[in-house]
Amino acid sequence: MENKMQMVEASKLVPYVNNARTHSAAQISKLRASIREFGFINPVIIDGNYGIIAGHGRVVAAQEEGLAEVPCVLVDHLTEAQKKAYILADNRYAQDAGWDEELLRIEIEGLQAEDFDVSLTGFRDDEITDLFALKDDVPDDPEGNNREYGEEEFGDEEFEHECPRCGFRFNSNGDGSEKQDAGNCGDE
Repeated sequence: MENKMQMVEASKLVPYVNNARTHSAAQISKLRASIREFGFINPVIIDGNYGIIAGHGRVVAAQEEGLAEVPCVLVDHLTEAQKKAYILADNRYAQDAGWDEELLRIEIEGLQAEDFDVSLTGFRDDEITDLFALKDDVPDDPEGNNREYGEEEFGDEEFEHECPRCGFRFNSNGDGSEKQDAGNCGDE
């Protein structure tokens, strides 16, 4: 089970026809900017027939940037079922990650101090503004009514729904109304 790294012509790469992960024009623009700034440093995972297992959005961005070749890791030991499952898992696992907002603020502040274009981190201006607003503009709420709760504070409670954009989990009242507000997922 040896994975092999190689440069592959972008035109040879075949997207998985049932790839359930979507890539907006805004995301592709961010990926293109990342490739221009940092280079193509996160390889695409492919099978022996040049089928893309992971990296669909990066390939689109590379093609739009006119890259003739992209770095790929050849993975030829997976069954068809394993490939399908990994395509889903690779995208889903990223959604389960969170942010340590204090450390994120420190990193963003450090980049700003160096006059680095923080939009290249993938965060929108409004997200950065909100990040720093949380630190500076904490409302006076001694009862904790506006406190955000982590999933670990809900114990074994099961959630009925999950926002497909931000991953927020919530239950409904049974009449179609939500018990908890899923918040703004950036759809505005």
